[in-house]
Amino acid sequence: MNPLNHVAIIMDGNGRWGLKYKNSRNEGHKAGLRTVEKIIRASIRNNIKFLTLFAFSTENWKRPKNEVSFLFSLLENFLKNKINDLHDKNIRLKIIGIKNFSKKINKLLSLSEKKTSKNTRLQINLALNYGSKSELVYAFKSILKNKDSITEKNLSKYLFTKNIPDPEILIRTGDKKRLSNFLLWQLAYTEIFFEKKLWPAFNEKDFNKIIKEYKFIKRNFGKI
Repeated sequence: MNPLNHVAIIMDGNGRWGLKYKNSRNEGHKAGLRTVEKIIRASIRNNIKFLTLFAFSTENWKRPKNEVSFLFSLLENFLKNKINDLHDKNIRLKIIGIKNFSKKINKLLSLSEKKTSKNTRLQINLALNYGSKSELVYAFKSILKNKDSITEKNLSKYLFTKNIPDPEILIRTGDKKRLSNFLLWQLAYTEIFFEKKLWPAFNEKDFNKIIKEYKFIKRNFGKI
């Protein structure tokens, strides 16, 4: 069976679910947060060490201001109300992306990362204001600034995911088949699963089914 350390997820479909069932995109985002909590628990049960969640992309700033504000109010409440629980469960929170938010959010993010920095059971990488193309530009600029040679190893050293193994699995919910500027370098040999279900409808059974399927895939990495 294939080893599994890292699952990455594009949590697509919150807004569409909210409009369909609650007549509100924001209600979809609230429901999506409940799914996040379910998948965190499922990751622990499956002994997964890294879970990367695409929460807010560099392109998401183009959304209506009231929706963006609501998303960050959800994030703020989550950090205030859940970080102690994550810490007690030995879960580490790491932010990947550019912390270009309000002073309050930036402070909460930094405090949450610091509080959980030594935890080892599961590391949640929360991709906020993240875009893979800008990450790669940042990495190349860092290589030039530090006068390093351009190699795969050096490039990986300057990515936001430094010291994090590449994902073995990528899950994208919402019935869309694209990567949306997410972990383009890191996903080179990742097994990709596109799910029809919208994120709020995704559950632990769906998650476990994907993991079970992954474990029996023949992974050649260029070999026969």
